[in-house]
Amino acid sequence: MASARILAQFTALAAGGLLITACSDNAPKASAVRTVLVQPAQIAAQGSLGVLNGEVRARHEVDLAFRVGGKIAARLVDAGAEIKAGAPLARLDPADLQLAAQASRAQLAAAASDAATAQAERNRYADLLSKKFVSQALFDAKENAAKAASARLAQAQAQASASGNQLGYGQLSSDQGGVITAVLADAGQVVAAGQPVMRLARPEEKEIAVVVPEGRLGALKDAQEITVGFWALPEVRVRGRLRELSPAADAITRTYAARISLIDPPPEVRLGMTARVGIGSSSGDARILVPLASVVDQGKGPAVWVVADGKAQRRPVEVAQFVEHGAVLKEGLQAGELVVVSGAHQLVADQPVQTKPLTAEPKP
Repeated sequence: MASARILAQFTALAAGGLLITACSDNAPKASAVRTVLVQPAQIAAQGSLGVLNGEVRARHEVDLAFRVGGKIAARLVDAGAEIKAGAPLARLDPADLQLAAQASRAQLAAAASDAATAQAERNRYADLLSKKFVSQALFDAKENAAKAASARLAQAQAQASASGNQLGYGQLSSDQGGVITAVLADAGQVVAAGQPVMRLARPEEKEIAVVVPEGRLGALKDAQEITVGFWALPEVRVRGRLRELSPAADAITRTYAARISLIDPPPEVRLGMTARVGIGSSSGDARILVPLASVVDQGKGPAVWVVADGKAQRRPVEVAQFVEHGAVLKEGLQAGELVVVSGAHQLVADQPVQTKPLTAEPKP
């Protein structure tokens, strides 16, 4: 009887312990305070919609070539030389051209002699015809021969003029001044007519040659502000304007060639310099720049986590564009708000957090 009473008391105590344990498991736990890295949201500066690397080029460039073929005897200028219109740049071996000119002059002399003889013959037969010593048919033959000789003389004169011009083509020159940006052939090389020997650039109008990836076409076309900086001139900033954009992508690189005209560049900007083209919006269309890691998408659209009053809050945003140094937001966030950069995927709404500033800030 006593043992039964003891067993009943033990059973009651065990049931009470299990009930207490179950109640303690179901009790809500306080959210743990998590330390997160934060970065203040920044206004997207000019050029924050993307940066394209390019090279300073002249708008007007032309390849210079000999108008006749031959062996280059001398090259008179080097790359980088500033030349004036008509200045000699290179010369061909003139031996063959001189022989061709001599042959043309000899043919001209022979044609002139034949024409003079035929004309004299025609005049004699005209006198004989007036005296009825020859027939009209014989006179017509002599007159036709004189005309043919005169035509051959004109042909020889044109040939001699062409040969004289070709002798002059043995010297390469430009009809406009500029800067030699490339030398494509050297002395001793045999070149064909029209083969490029040098490249001439006219430096009075400069622009930037860039290649544009597919993802940047829209930003470049719609850019309200284009700024150009130079690696060798860090203090110089020049406004730019999109002048030309290729309608088709390059078959190998799958990028689009574009030209950015420089508006009033300073004289220290020289051809061949490395340039950085910044694509941005005007101040009236200010956008927010945040680090790439701060934008998360958990199936409900892009969002960022912001910290306000010591708690994490999810904020839906609209991303305008992803760039190398961050994400440009069109709406959903204000400048100065603390954005969670690291650990955003592990946060829950209204979770208490302890903030720690991010040391490396995104470059606008």
